[in-house]
Amino acid sequence: MPKPRSGTRKIVIATSLGLALGAVGFAATAPERVLEAEFARQRWLAKAGVAEYDVADHRWMALESGRDAGKPLLVLVHGFTGSKENWLPLMREMAKTHRIIAPDLPGWGASERHPGGDYGPVAQAERLAQFIRALPERPALVVGHSMGGQIVGLMSARNPGLVDRISLMSSAGVRYEENAFANAVLAGENPFQVTTRAELKRYLGIVFADPPFVPWPASEALVRRRRADAGFEQRVLDGIGRGPDAFALEEEMHLIQAHTLLLWCRDDRVIDVSAADVFARGLARSQSVLLAGCGHMPMMAQPRQVAEALNAFLASP
Repeated sequence: MPKPRSGTRKIVIATSLGLALGAVGFAATAPERVLEAEFARQRWLAKAGVAEYDVADHRWMALESGRDAGKPLLVLVHGFTGSKENWLPLMREMAKTHRIIAPDLPGWGASERHPGGDYGPVAQAERLAQFIRALPERPALVVGHSMGGQIVGLMSARNPGLVDRISLMSSAGVRYEENAFANAVLAGENPFQVTTRAELKRYLGIVFADPPFVPWPASEALVRRRRADAGFEQRVLDGIGRGPDAFALEEEMHLIQAHTLLLWCRDDRVIDVSAADVFARGLARSQSVLLAGCGHMPMMAQPRQVAEALNAFLASP
């Protein structure tokens, strides 16, 4: 094949450089679009689409995958500062054998937020119960992570018979052995606060045993989102961490009739693994799975192991 002439090479190099600089310029002015492109890539890998629901006086946005009829339905509920996208790695593992709905809770992510609305655990538990009732069929399993576990647990305690199986994953809602995170929350702080890229790095170090690297401009987009939500996050944390409803689940979990899977990472620096023992003592029907080598986000850090645990739980008597 003949080599391109020198002039042609210069045009190719200049064009490539122009495209590269254009991409950098676009990323600098629109980091949100870069982050959305990454989420779109992850949705494609998980064969997931976006759906909208109008329930409990809120517009809910949700991810859905595995739409084939006849497959068991799972509902996945994210935690504090989380979103439906947290579940994409797990959805990729489970979509072949299950249908999955992962909503943004009202107030979070792309779902609707009402000014001055109550987004504490009790109010959200009632909204989630309405969401479950609005689905075309009963879920085989509802999974709640962290704050989402607190909400799923309260929903199950206050609505016996609504679902037969739940999983509380790194769940809030009970008293556990104090750690730095718990002490900070009790002191009125938000250890998850992210208003700068340095705080984003610190936050990732809290929730992951092996923190992922988030490249620019995705990191900038995440910081902008979290900075805009700082006041909302603090109000919600006040409710789930130290408000009057903070330990309502601990007081009411004996009312839960659903068979419950407790799933934790041993190295969780947010909700200490001792919380799993508190739940196990207070629940009538539960089993526990403890994973090694991960922190507060098992569904992202170890999606295959989490999928195996959920599948085994669903297959158990």
